[in-house]
Amino acid sequence: MLANMASSLLLLKRIETTTAKAKALRSYLEPLITKTKNLASVAEKTHAQRVVFSYLKDKYAVKELFGEIGPKIENRPGGYTRILKTGNRLGDNAEMCIIELVDYNENLLASTSETKEKSTRRRRSSKKKKDTIATGTADVKTEETIAEESINEEGVKEEVKEVKEKDSSSEEKTDEKIEVIAKEESKEEKTELAEKEKKENKEVAQKGNNEAPKTEKKEEVIEKKDIEAKSEEGSDKIKE
Repeated sequence: MLANMASSLLLLKRIETTTAKAKALRSYLEPLITKTKNLASVAEKTHAQRVVFSYLKDKYAVKELFGEIGPKIENRPGGYTRILKTGNRLGDNAEMCIIELVDYNENLLASTSETKEKSTRRRRSSKKKKDTIATGTADVKTEETIAEESINEEGVKEEVKEVKEKDSSSEEKTDEKIEVIAKEESKEEKTELAEKEKKENKEVAQKGNNEAPKTEKKEEVIEKKDIEAKSEEGSDKIKE
């Protein structure tokens, strides 16, 4: 298992495993990496390759170790691998980590080179340093105060804008509610007026139907009275 893990680490330069396996792999692999150093002759190199192959049982890993990794690690006195813990695994809650070769992490190498470049500066006199530090601190304080004031002003402006937006939105909502209520009231009034008109029309129609036979009866009575009056007049004339 350790041989397979070591060969995969040499080929991939980084693998993920548990911390217990990573620590065992470190103690197994780093002595093999040191065998690539201080090889003066071809015989020593072939002997070292055979010794490493007896551990790894993988010719591609041996070739990678002696061809690419060995020259890159030649100036490093030890500590060829790094273990980065990544948390616990789901299921068995095992502590997981990433083990990698130190000289193949480009991000960390770039950061260390930047820090080295920054650290190489010329020294100045103590008086000049004090003056520059005092002026620098004053400038920093003024810049900080200006930044804080601008931030506070921006915060106040944003709060005022939010309040105005809330007021405008509330006014719009109240106007919409008033319009809806007015529309509903107008609809109710229209329906009430229509119902009243219908009732009045029905009452008028009923009154008309009731008055029509009464008028007809009156006319018949008047005609009967006229006929009786005429007959009485005719009888009076005959008597005379």
